[in-house]
Amino acid sequence: MTSDNREELVLRSDQDGIATLTLNRPDQYNALSEEMITALQTRLDEIATDNNIRVVIIAANGRAFCAGHDLKQMRSHDDKAYFEQLFGDCGQLMTSITNLPQPIIARVHGVATAAGCQLVASCDLAIASEKARFAVSGINVGLFCATPSVALARNIGRKKALEMLLTGDFISAQQAEREGLINRAVPADELDQAVDQLAASICAKSSAAIHIGKKMFYKQLEMGIEEAYQLARDNMACNMQFEDCKEGIDAFMEKRKPVWKGC
Repeated sequence: MTSDNREELVLRSDQDGIATLTLNRPDQYNALSEEMITALQTRLDEIATDNNIRVVIIAANGRAFCAGHDLKQMRSHDDKAYFEQLFGDCGQLMTSITNLPQPIIARVHGVATAAGCQLVASCDLAIASEKARFAVSGINVGLFCATPSVALARNIGRKKALEMLLTGDFISAQQAEREGLINRAVPADELDQAVDQLAASICAKSSAAIHIGKKMFYKQLEMGIEEAYQLARDNMACNMQFEDCKEGIDAFMEKRKPVWKGC
């Protein structure tokens, strides 16, 4: 581990092809300060080119998962250019999560508010403790959560998204599951097991197929249906040429376990 304080804001541990990134500002409820955003971006950039990593888990130390932006730090500035840079960097971070070749799972053990809720919504998958709660609460301090709304509205329905954005009210983990913000809510003592099982299931698949599939999935969401099917056609035709695909089909027909070559 480097001694650089920025790096220590996000801890990284690797095991069996899974990289766990742990937000590490527990006393500040893992608020996304400028430095925290930079540290998490740095970690993702490292992983993007690491072919040994198959899945990423974003976790957090302390009582909260992430309380959003650091309001104290924000109030120490008053110029528009600063805020444009801050929210632009945050948006780039969330986009990097979408663009990362490897799937990212949010492990949510506590509250996730404002940009913290945005972080959960931006991750490809999310498992939460039944004790976790979610809100986009900027409106409570006179700030509409515009950037979190981008990810939120791409996870849940418009009316529920707007209700959360306009009221700042919390929803439970169970409601977050029903609305589609997370994949499932589990008892707190089963959170690690549930996250590990999901990560292991993905790791058992062809990384080459997962990488091309994740990229296609997000791209087609912004397209009309005809264009989306054209992209899907091209994607599957390309995927069929992968050695992993040929091996997978052969293994299925031969009733044996496939041996993936990966990317």
